[in-house]
Amino acid sequence: MLEIFWRFLILGLTSFGGPAAHIGYFRQTFVEKLHWLDSEHYHRLIALSQFLPGPGSSQIGFAIGLQRGGLAGGITAFIAFTLPSFFLLYALAIGLQTSEVLKLDGLIHGLKLLALVVILDAIWSMWRSFCHQTLTRIIASTTAIVLLLIPSFFIQVALLLLMSLVGVVFLRQSPPQQTQTDDEKFSLSGKLWLALTLLLFALSLFDWQHAALELFAEFYQAGSLVFGGGHVVLPLLQQTLGERLSTDSFLTAYAAAQAVPGPMFTLSAYLGADSLPSSPLSGALIATLAIFLPGFLLVLALHDHWQNLAQKPRFAGAVIAINASVVGFLIATLIQPVAPSALMHWPDIIAALLGIYLLIFRRLSVFWLILLFSAYGVLGGLI
Repeated sequence: MLEIFWRFLILGLTSFGGPAAHIGYFRQTFVEKLHWLDSEHYHRLIALSQFLPGPGSSQIGFAIGLQRGGLAGGITAFIAFTLPSFFLLYALAIGLQTSEVLKLDGLIHGLKLLALVVILDAIWSMWRSFCHQTLTRIIASTTAIVLLLIPSFFIQVALLLLMSLVGVVFLRQSPPQQTQTDDEKFSLSGKLWLALTLLLFALSLFDWQHAALELFAEFYQAGSLVFGGGHVVLPLLQQTLGERLSTDSFLTAYAAAQAVPGPMFTLSAYLGADSLPSSPLSGALIATLAIFLPGFLLVLALHDHWQNLAQKPRFAGAVIAINASVVGFLIATLIQPVAPSALMHWPDIIAALLGIYLLIFRRLSVFWLILLFSAYGVLGGLI
């Protein structure tokens, strides 16, 4: 357990660059260097994370810890990998809450511009990956239009269900060559973990009057529906927490999550602390646990059986449609509220266009973009 902890802690301190980079770091460490698993097994874990909702790279890390040390190993890997970014974002939330001397409006404005640029980059890359066909483009566009007209968390859930049915009917994939690597039937433990996942989601839909329970329910809902990467968590949380938190809080957390190592889902630490100002540490811990939990429960339920499930044509079609639909989530969020909140004056438009050019076409590191937009915001605030 100690080895699992410090190996993942080092990665949590140094893994900048988002989920795609994390997958590369994990491969270098656990496949090539330590030989904790072979390349074929690792590729199966990557494929599993692509099929399930939740934080992809953290699910892979959890699965590696699970294989190495059982359930305790998976939990240890999660804690170690998440700890550095959790404390950094929690500290930022506390600093912004308690700071009365520093004028941070300019800095926050610069970070909101960065969030706009990063979301545009996510939309661009996800559109190219998930919207190859005419139908998937229609799915993405329809999802965006409906959410702009009727912004609601329940509309988001309904759209995911509806589009998955469209995928089942119209996007069925030819099954790949069958393999015998997984059990044909679900084990009892797999069924129990899956039942627990669904039970907690059903309970999260109730109107809880206790602040901590309501916070857990809201972040659990978001973590259960995040298909397509960490970027999609922003529109989901914005719908569920929008009445209690300002757009500034969402975009500051989102931009800050780009700047720290480790999983992007730890923006929940910032938002949780902001949601419970009377007990910010409790809020950060509850929100972080809740948003990661459904993805990990699904790994426990399906990691022995996922390949047989993925070979089912209807299931594969549903996944394609869901991925296209979440592109629409991001488009709707970009149009409202991200762009109106970030683009306040005409120089902001020029700065955003420059950021888009540097990130999408020049592939400048997000670290340098953070410095550039922070400086732009601070200087603009002073002027």
